[in-house]
Amino acid sequence: MDYMISPQPLRTIDCKVDSSKLYVQSLRITNVGHLPGRTMIRQQATFSKWAIVYITGGKGSYQVNDGVRQPVEQGSLFWFYPGAEFHYGPDRNGYWDEFYFTIEGTRIQEWIDHWGIKRDKVLKVGTDDAQYNKIERIFLLMESGVPASIDRASLLLESMLYEFILNANEQPESNRMHKMIPIMDDISNFLNEPIDADKIAKRHHISVSTLRRNVSEYTGYPFNEYVHRLKIAEAKNILINSELSIKEIAHQLGYTDVFYFSRLFKQYVGVAPNTYRKHM
Repeated sequence: MDYMISPQPLRTIDCKVDSSKLYVQSLRITNVGHLPGRTMIRQQATFSKWAIVYITGGKGSYQVNDGVRQPVEQGSLFWFYPGAEFHYGPDRNGYWDEFYFTIEGTRIQEWIDHWGIKRDKVLKVGTDDAQYNKIERIFLLMESGVPASIDRASLLLESMLYEFILNANEQPESNRMHKMIPIMDDISNFLNEPIDADKIAKRHHISVSTLRRNVSEYTGYPFNEYVHRLKIAEAKNILINSELSIKEIAHQLGYTDVFYFSRLFKQYVGVAPNTYRKHM
């Protein structure tokens, strides 16, 4: 990485532990750095390893090969990797505050394959105190020179990246679905009552049709079927861990008709309640 590129003191830490002593082999941090007040611009830079770069202040640009020149601002994240040329840095006569994490290991390809990461794109991930705290912990762990601490630093970096990716990919639709969490908790907390969509909808100030539609989208099941499945899952636990009769269990879960409860149980579990209890 770069040195002597800022009028402010830089902080760089190399891994001092032989990689053979690490338990976490699929992801290794080889060095980290903090470049506050960076003023240097680089053209046609190449790198032999992957690196995550996180900008916490200032602004500038980032370009891969002959691609589009992308704006970089506070809360931006981008990548360096082998086999490409990078043109990047703060605006002329400007600066940016940069953290970088040089990494290696097979986990990187897993991120690319499964996390939806576009390695040539600047990602807007924002800034908050929780991420700053994680970064400081990573730096302290890297400074320790203890193998277990280096492993922890790698795992903490992956955790931080995961949160960044979630925040960056959060769309209005996912925000709407997040609002379903208290509703789903409410449904789970009232399994001992008969199914009453109207009562739940009123508690959360939404219409019954909105409740049914959102539960279906959130779980993949129609509202009534989802609640039945929750109740039957609870019935399985009660059957295994108590001596209550089938009728008592049915009533405890809000079913007044024990025969209806037994039919539902067999529909979702594949066997009758008594048979399930005997074979568990």
